[in-house]
Amino acid sequence: MANTPHGGVLKDLHVRDEHIHAQLAAEAETLPYVTLTERQLCDLELILNGGFSPLEGFLTLAEYTSVVETNRLPDGTLWTMPIYLDIDSAELERLGVRVGGRLTLRDPRDDQPLAIITVSDVYQADRATEAEKVYGANDQAHPAVHYLFHSTRDTYVGGKVQAVNAPQHYDYVAIRRSPAEVRALFRKLNWTRVVAFQTRNPMHRAHRELTVRAARMRHANVLIQPVVGLTKPGDIDHFTRVRVYQAIMPKYPNGMAQLSLLPLAMRMGGPREAVWHAIIRKNFGATHFIVGRDHAGPGKNSQGTDFYGAYEAQELVLRFKAELDIEVVPFQMLTYLPDTDEYEPINEVPAGVKTLDISGTELRRRLKTGAPIPEWFSYPEVVRILREANPPRNKQGFTVFLTGLHASGKEAIARALQVALNQEGGRSVSLLLGETIRHELSSELGYTKRERDINVGRIGFVAAELTRAGAACIAAPIAPFADARQNVKHLVAKSGGFYLVHVDTPLDVCIKNDRAGVYKRAIAGEIKGFTGIDDVYEAPVDADLVADITKAPISQIVHEIILLLERDGYIGDR
Repeated sequence: MANTPHGGVLKDLHVRDEHIHAQLAAEAETLPYVTLTERQLCDLELILNGGFSPLEGFLTLAEYTSVVETNRLPDGTLWTMPIYLDIDSAELERLGVRVGGRLTLRDPRDDQPLAIITVSDVYQADRATEAEKVYGANDQAHPAVHYLFHSTRDTYVGGKVQAVNAPQHYDYVAIRRSPAEVRALFRKLNWTRVVAFQTRNPMHRAHRELTVRAARMRHANVLIQPVVGLTKPGDIDHFTRVRVYQAIMPKYPNGMAQLSLLPLAMRMGGPREAVWHAIIRKNFGATHFIVGRDHAGPGKNSQGTDFYGAYEAQELVLRFKAELDIEVVPFQMLTYLPDTDEYEPINEVPAGVKTLDISGTELRRRLKTGAPIPEWFSYPEVVRILREANPPRNKQGFTVFLTGLHASGKEAIARALQVALNQEGGRSVSLLLGETIRHELSSELGYTKRERDINVGRIGFVAAELTRAGAACIAAPIAPFADARQNVKHLVAKSGGFYLVHVDTPLDVCIKNDRAGVYKRAIAGEIKGFTGIDDVYEAPVDADLVADITKAPISQIVHEIILLLERDGYIGDR
């Protein structure tokens, strides 16, 4: 039979509140409301369906303090991660929220009311203490600490919630199951011993081998339960990962394994998070839980060393083994033995035996360059899915962002580069000239710093979308401010290549080349705030290429840009 929920009772608030659903739905429309963040949405979904049992809402100050300081709720129940509803104090003031008041919590995707919270506490927390106690260090190289200081609102609201609606999902609906649904599945399949496997990464042969070994050792079935909420920034998107999981499921013996998705917002909290994950899997009915090497680890700290020890998470989970009442299955990293074509735990391999491994960094390199990925590492079906989602550089999009003064020649370079890239072929090429964007997208904007930044931000958004779609984008605005250019780079680099070209033509040459006479009008005082005359141009210090049309012909400048693209594999056939 399925494991007993943490705390003894599955806190399924949808079932608890079903008899007053109509009343709650009507009330939700009359109350002040807050729109949840993506993390809060994940947290609320698991509060409502019982995945976070015994929680029935967001933590009050007493509960928060107890969890942060002791890994326990005030009644002594083991709970390692603070779950709070953070809201801006100004927003709370605007809404008139007070202790005892009620708020509707709305879905950020479709504005549907999901729950009503009765406010029991409004408080502010010491973020430095939270970082030190929960994540082990006040170091913003840790993604959860960075989120804490840059995305978390300044005031925490605690209180119990009542369920109005479950969040509506449109992807992989058949394998998005609540704890009650997973438990019902176990009963239907007559599964009495279940090993749960947590992952936020694609699965390969080693993962399949690890889970089968765990099932064999514990005479159990396997629940593959990957996270499809928030994970570590830079992780592969969940759509790609779920396609991988679906491809790998037939590799298990018939009837051994089931796939079910978990809408969890991970914190990458290492040891504490491993205990939290074990509690969640217990609530879903699992009797066993795999804790591997560096479970939920965020990587390196700001000093270049790992935040947590490789097996620190295993040690903490084992310390709470009796209270967790879920059997931990600790595993060492598996390594491949080519001479016998098998995987073995690295600590069980005899000295001198040849082993092979491919690191995550090496896998990403092979995906980017199109280098082969051997079948001993992953299944062809999995590799095909990953290659579709991570095409090699010569199939990825990129943006060449030319910045410089008016009449510096950047538009002529941009047009010539467009011709060269069209001649190269292989992808569509889009040209975003400064004046074109001003006319088509930003005609209502003036030339203050704020308005210039908005204009450049719009260019960045369009460039990022084109890059994500695999196109070549050439943008040529003045873009005088470094912070706005950096924001564009940040947007575009998520999806492909970004090259900053500073067209550093001297001002006197720009004035000479200005056939429209705009510089003369600016010098005469007829135009105010003109870049290069009475408004600043912040010359890039991080340009990939600095060009000057007085020192090199446009054809040479274009050739140097082409060489940059070829060097990085965006054009050419290697």
